[in-house]
Amino acid sequence: MSEKDDLMNPFAGNILVDVLRPIKGRKEAIKALSARPVFPMGIETAPTHIRLHYLMRIRELHIASQADLQLWTTIDLMVRDVYRGRDPRLNTTWADLSGEVPHLRSPEDPPIAAAVLGPSGTGKSQGILRCFRGCLGDQIATHDAFPGLHGPVIQLVWLSVEVPPSGKAGDLALALMEASKRATGTDRFDEWFTKEKMRLPLRALNEWHQWAAGRFLGCLHLDEVQNFFRLQSIQQRMKRTAGGREPELSVQEDQALKWLLSIMNRGQYAVVVSGTNDGINALSRRFSTLSRLSSLGSFHPYEPFRGADDPAFCDFFLPPLIRCQLTKKKLELTPELAALLFKLTAGVPRLIVTFWLAAHRVAFERDKDELTLLDFDYASKTMLAPLAPAVLALASGNPERTRLYEDMVRTVDPSIWLA
Repeated sequence: MSEKDDLMNPFAGNILVDVLRPIKGRKEAIKALSARPVFPMGIETAPTHIRLHYLMRIRELHIASQADLQLWTTIDLMVRDVYRGRDPRLNTTWADLSGEVPHLRSPEDPPIAAAVLGPSGTGKSQGILRCFRGCLGDQIATHDAFPGLHGPVIQLVWLSVEVPPSGKAGDLALALMEASKRATGTDRFDEWFTKEKMRLPLRALNEWHQWAAGRFLGCLHLDEVQNFFRLQSIQQRMKRTAGGREPELSVQEDQALKWLLSIMNRGQYAVVVSGTNDGINALSRRFSTLSRLSSLGSFHPYEPFRGADDPAFCDFFLPPLIRCQLTKKKLELTPELAALLFKLTAGVPRLIVTFWLAAHRVAFERDKDELTLLDFDYASKTMLAPLAPAVLALASGNPERTRLYEDMVRTVDPSIWLA
């Protein structure tokens, strides 16, 4: 290999990195992150009841945002750096896995972790998974030959798990084990899928961690981290006086959080946590310092569009969306349409798609085969009416009102209009 080849590949010869996708530049990352639904030619000639089913493909639409690109870079840097330190050619890698030498990170070598936060519906979870698939590649890689080992070896590149609603260590261990079994087919945890075994939750979490480290996990994603805490109900939040002190959120169970902090400090794989603002803020306070979640400047907020004239909204998001019309008579992209969509959704991407679907259904039911602004307005007053208070709170920008609906979009599925 030439010196130029070495220069262009900082991880040359590391079998753990070789299975990842090649390092991409910005334009390539945008392409990998974006997705646009494809419809058959002449779809407008199909009966409306058939077009409704094609319409569901609009949920595949994803336009790469600045937050996506920044998160892409963070995940790329974290995982490749983790694998640089766990190169199978290094003796320290095997000593660490065997437990001969504890894997301790010095203060100068902070935990490799990132936090992703924002209101539900802004694209956090989808952005993380798109970064995993576009930047890292397949979830698992099989090595027919592996340094220091005989036979094929399965490498678990990334794993994404939702923190269970209970927030308890035993349920988290079960979720991690079940996700690992689905990804790799392992039977390692079969004996743990019993109530008797799960009475030892911390032991179960450590058992999973030992297995994951031995499968050279690159990145663990824990979604919905607000489930670690007892978030106040809307009724409780409404009782707070304006300008009152923000309440301290209580922990569901301390074991799970202590374990999470422990594995972050070990640094054997990168950790990405995501959730609502309340959840990430509570987690940050619990961990005493934001530096644990921002060692690479990796504190990533996902936010709604700022306004109807926000370039990210009107210049990048709406043009591909406007092409996703399945009525014979098309609606043009105008400032009036942009203003209406923003008013109805407060700029939340998932809600914009939800209203796009609902308005189409209204148009088809009118049997006029054309999409109009009135269809969006009618949908907002009927099937999507329950969203109005939360949207108004978010649009107000008032923290007191927004806090009432911190999880407002979490219970709303893009297919709600089918109800």
